[in-house]
Amino acid sequence: MTSARKLSLGCIADDYTGASDLANTLTRAGLRTVQTIGVPSDDLKLPEVDAVVVSLKSRSIEAGTAVERSRAAEKWLRGRGAGHVLFKICSTFDSTDAGNIGPVMDALRADSADSIVLVTPAFPETGRTVYQGNLFVGAVPLNESPLKDHPLNPMHDSNLVRVLARQSKTKVGLVDLATLTRGADAVRAKLADLTGKGIGAVIIDAVFDRDLETIGQVALDHRLSVGASGIGLGLARGLVASGKVTSNAATAISASPVGGPAACLAGSCSQATLQQIANAETIMPVLHLDPERVIAGKEEAQRALAWAKDRIGEGPVLIASSSTPEQVAALQSRHGRDAAGHAIEQAMADLAEGLVQAGVRRLVVAGGETSGAAVDRLRIPGFLVGAEIAAGVPVLRAVGATSGEMLLALKSGNFGGPEFFSDALKLMR
Repeated sequence: MTSARKLSLGCIADDYTGASDLANTLTRAGLRTVQTIGVPSDDLKLPEVDAVVVSLKSRSIEAGTAVERSRAAEKWLRGRGAGHVLFKICSTFDSTDAGNIGPVMDALRADSADSIVLVTPAFPETGRTVYQGNLFVGAVPLNESPLKDHPLNPMHDSNLVRVLARQSKTKVGLVDLATLTRGADAVRAKLADLTGKGIGAVIIDAVFDRDLETIGQVALDHRLSVGASGIGLGLARGLVASGKVTSNAATAISASPVGGPAACLAGSCSQATLQQIANAETIMPVLHLDPERVIAGKEEAQRALAWAKDRIGEGPVLIASSSTPEQVAALQSRHGRDAAGHAIEQAMADLAEGLVQAGVRRLVVAGGETSGAAVDRLRIPGFLVGAEIAAGVPVLRAVGATSGEMLLALKSGNFGGPEFFSDALKLMR
């Protein structure tokens, strides 16, 4: 890092699109923010910033590996002076009973020496709220939402106290909304009481944006917190309110356009992304990959790349591997969940690499796993965070990319409006 200035906030995100969401949230709140891909090397030149979000692809991998990578990220952030570290997870708490939220939280809590950790995935702006420890997606409990059919981390329990307790080695408690609404001191008193009872982590309710500010204020008393971008917003506002950070985030992406061909890749199977793909078909050429052929070998991706090369000179194109939950389940039953997922991710990474080699300089990617595979293949070490396309999805300008100037948008499957792809391309010039 070029500046000796200490970081005000360090963040570890368990997937790339979630990292973009958080970095966007911090920027909007006034923090100068850079998102890195993986733990940065010491020679990566970054501008002076208030916050760094280290993007990991650790949500759905083996728990021990997720712990190892997360601890390395925390060590890097602490080494740059970060007094508080946020372990950023998905606002739908994607995690099976085998992990990875609980094991990573336990390891980071031990490293930070915190007696108790605040945990909440709430982000009311995007319809994620927590009440009496239960996570709601819009108006329905988590286990009644489309997340019950998630291909990697199906969520069948909305009670996060139970969900986290099944993963963590520490006792898990609850700070309810009634306590939270009484203010920061009431929350602190509750935490002290729970700590005395041997509780090491608490799910804390949040229904309104103002709840996040109270949570952020209290969380800054500690060295670690766990949650979605909502708690990041609370932390950022707390830092600004305390005077530790001046709200002066500069526009990270200059007015100078990048230009060049544009392309979109979609790998998410969420209902939102499927609708966005359908809408995109009215404004740009769209190619749907045959998943059976993708699993059979590289010829399907090569066919798609040739198709795209013939068209990108005339305007944006979209290549999709997205399928309905029923189609995904059938594919997994025939080939195995891991084998099917890996083959499709690698095909999308092949396409990202081939498109950039063909001259694409504006790339939109839908789906957390797809985004991770694409950015890994492109070997982009970091991003400056720019204008917001949709809630939680900023335009990103590559930092240190070997391919030169490039704009990207990395979208979690459920994010964005019906016209997301066209909305993104309008801002990526």
